Amino acid sequence: MASLKEVKGRINSINGTLKITSAMKMVASSKLHKAQETIENMLPYERRLHRMLTNFLSAGLSVESPFIVKREVKKIAIVVFASNSSLCGGFNMNVIRHLHEVVDEYGAKVGKENLLVYPVGRKVADAVKKMGITPMGDFQHMSGKPNYKEASDLATDLINRFLNGEIQQVELLYNHFKSTSTQVLTRETYLPFDLSAEAAGKDKGEGADMQADYIVEPSSAQVLQDLLPKVLRMKIYTVLLDSNAAEHAARTMAMQIATDNANELIQDLTLIYNKSRQQAITNELLDIIGGTMA
Repeated sequence: MASLKEVKGRINSINGTLKITSAMKMVASSKLHKAQETIENMLPYERRLHRMLTNFLSAGLSVESPFIVKREVKKIAIVVFASNSSLCGGFNMNVIRHLHEVVDEYGAKVGKENLLVYPVGRKVADAVKKMGITPMGDFQHMSGKPNYKEASDLATDLINRFLNGEIQQVELLYNHFKSTSTQVLTRETYLPFDLSAEAAGKDKGEGADMQADYIVEPSSAQVLQDLLPKVLRMKIYTVLLDSNAAEHAARTMAMQIATDNANELIQDLTLIYNKSRQQAITNELLDIIGGTMA
């Protein structure tokens, strides 16, 4: 059995760790609350934009746009969202593990040299370099402090590369925030834009409060040409905020679990300490009684 001094030292050490995990939990919880507020403030605009698109598509107009053209895939861009720091459970590892699977899948089809990876977050950027792939830029600041300007610049770069024929497909990998305890690993095709999926949203009743009978001027192609880039830029920003909220939720849960484990350890060690202390007192009393009787 460990000595009283050793047990006391372990209790003090775990108490110090407990203070750190509790503080980090409160900070992560506060950041999660702010991230949720940001998403809630942005959602009305994003939903209205998608309602406009779905109603526009359901009006029976012939739609032609370079954003929806499917070409032979020779080069693929992958945008991966993770975090700059750790201590958030399996948040980063899940994305990185899935990225390895996607790289292996597309590497077998078009070759690893034809994959353009955009890592949003230091952790995934380091993982990409270890895979032998050169990142397409430094997006660490965007992961730490999400803002529409940087998200829009990233979307514009992807859109221009797609329109110029430099890439034929763009995919997004990120953790979707479902609840504080649940983050869903998500993989989506960003380009070419899937209009059938948007139209399906209309069939399910999304945007049913708006009339679909539009008078389009100057032309449906022009309206779609202006509307689709806005939707695509908003999509990157939405995913960025979603991933950011999922990160803070994962860190809140990880720190909560660490705090609970620390409390359990302290209780167990306190019990051991009290038993050892009681045993030491008993031994001293026995020595005194034995000395007196002798």
